[in-house]
Amino acid sequence: MSLDRAVALEAMLAKAGWADAQRTPLAGDASTRRYERLHLNGRSAILMDAPRAAESGPCPPDADEATRLAMGWNATSRLAASRVEAFVAVGAYLESLGLSAPALYGLDVEAGFALIEDLGDGLYANVIPAGASEVALYRLAGETLAVVQAAAPPAVLEGPGGAWPILSLDGLALRANVDLFAEWTPQAEALTFGAREHARFEALRDGLIAEALTFERALTIRDYHAENLLWLPERDGVKAVGLLDFQDAVLGFRGWDLSMLLHDARRDVSPVAAQAALNAYLEASGADESTIRRELAMLGAMNILRILGIFSRLTKRDGKPRYMSFMPRMWGHLRSVLRHPDLADLAALLGQVARSQLEGAR
Repeated sequence: MSLDRAVALEAMLAKAGWADAQRTPLAGDASTRRYERLHLNGRSAILMDAPRAAESGPCPPDADEATRLAMGWNATSRLAASRVEAFVAVGAYLESLGLSAPALYGLDVEAGFALIEDLGDGLYANVIPAGASEVALYRLAGETLAVVQAAAPPAVLEGPGGAWPILSLDGLALRANVDLFAEWTPQAEALTFGAREHARFEALRDGLIAEALTFERALTIRDYHAENLLWLPERDGVKAVGLLDFQDAVLGFRGWDLSMLLHDARRDVSPVAAQAALNAYLEASGADESTIRRELAMLGAMNILRILGIFSRLTKRDGKPRYMSFMPRMWGHLRSVLRHPDLADLAALLGQVARSQLEGAR
């Protein structure tokens, strides 16, 4: 940490009344952010350290495709570039819906620091193996998602750190993410993916995206899964679900976060828990089941292809072979969604180029 940022951090902690806190580093996530848990007089808080210079910039609302591509991955995909002002603005909006996002205690937007409420360590991914009811927790996750999507968000969120735009998950962002599969997975999995197969994949991709762009829009958190959901049993109703990692929220599609929840890369969601989540979502939202299942299949296919591409890139480019252990589960999710009749052409292509992966999936 630079001297200037260290001084800014001390100033923020002093202003928030946490200057004398004991600080303990926490395990990081897959981003450029760093976290610490602070303890002071029997209380605790979480420090988010997200230096602005660590990532390429977020997408300006009026940027065209050429500008976004030139700016880099965050602008292309409409990610928040780990900006703390995005986190606090989206968090404040979620709280206004009656949901449990971490409260804000202190903030320095320019330095990239936020001091937030400590919601504990009760991640779904931890408490379910320890004995918490998977079905009950996934039912609550489905209800919570329906609340997130119930109202159209403002185009700009006015948060404690300033205004933050809610941009659309558009064709460029979808195309760039689906293309990760074609670019990286053949390398990691030795797929038969020549020029002919690649051209066919692009045509099918474009058709999927065109169809997705006709789907009903909804606020989309993008990382809505068991490692970002907290069980808060002392709270009632949907407030018992603590939300994390929502700064990349966009105006996306209903089925995207359902896919993230049910097509989890890191844990097997039991069929009964998945059905409970879907039933709760349908009951709370009033959505048509056949429509949602179709959107879930088509958006799920794109999302799963994206994740397979990311894990392949992490393996081949970044030298992190542990991500290969998640691949069979994702191939299983892909095999499942490809059963939808509207994905028959994609199923035929992938059955040709990745037959062993799909047949050997979990």
